Amino acid sequence: MASDKIQTLTDTNFDQSVIKASQPVLVDFWAEWCGPCKRLGPTIDELATDYDGRMLIGKLNVDDNPAAAGRFSIRGIPTLLLFKGGQIVEQVVGLADKASLKRMIDKHV
Repeated sequence: MASDKIQTLTDTNFDQSVIKASQPVLVDFWAEWCGPCKRLGPTIDELATDYDGRMLIGKLNVDDNPAAAGRFSIRGIPTLLLFKGGQIVEQVVGLADKASLKRMIDKHV
């Protein structure tokens, strides 16, 4: 990951980092082999910088963390889930541009 502002999420730390977070959390479900995931990466990095201090952004590798991916029925990647108060408030499956993601996020931060 290019940005140090992005948290690495795992099956082990997911509840503490996302569900119990005091801020909104955008979770990028991805995999190393996924071309669209790699194309979305720089956008996620930019969002992490843009929203630093206002929300958390994390990435969860679905191959390494199948429990969290299964828990949220992740069927296609990339999938972005926006959590607020421990609940999913927005979902995007597939590639999305930065402007669309900012509009989605701005409703919740």
